Amino acid sequence: MQTQEAVLEIETMARQFWAIGDPVRLRILRMLPSEPSCEQACNVSGIAERIGLSQPATSHHLRVVRQAGIITNKTMCRDMIYWVRPEVLSELKSELAVVLEGDA
Repeated sequence: MQTQEAVLEIETMARQFWAIGDPVRLRILRMLPSEPSCEQACNVSGIAERIGLSQPATSHHLRVVRQAGIITNKTMCRDMIYWVRPEVLSELKSELAVVLEGDA
């Protein structure tokens, strides 16, 4: 029987995999930096322009991946900027490898 902690970990992973399972969100993740920076177009309007979506639609996609813990944000340079959390992506990659190898 799985512990409560193991069940929560699996639920978190499932939510994260679901969050990155959308083509638009994958495109957003590919363009985000791995650390905060004002030089890159990592605010909502810059991201929306680069992927060709409205700002509200882009905000929705950013909210989904942020709530899944894959990206983070803060106010910087008069904008809310976003960047990926590389450690979370690394964990997801490792977990996916385990699942695909059948060692789960």
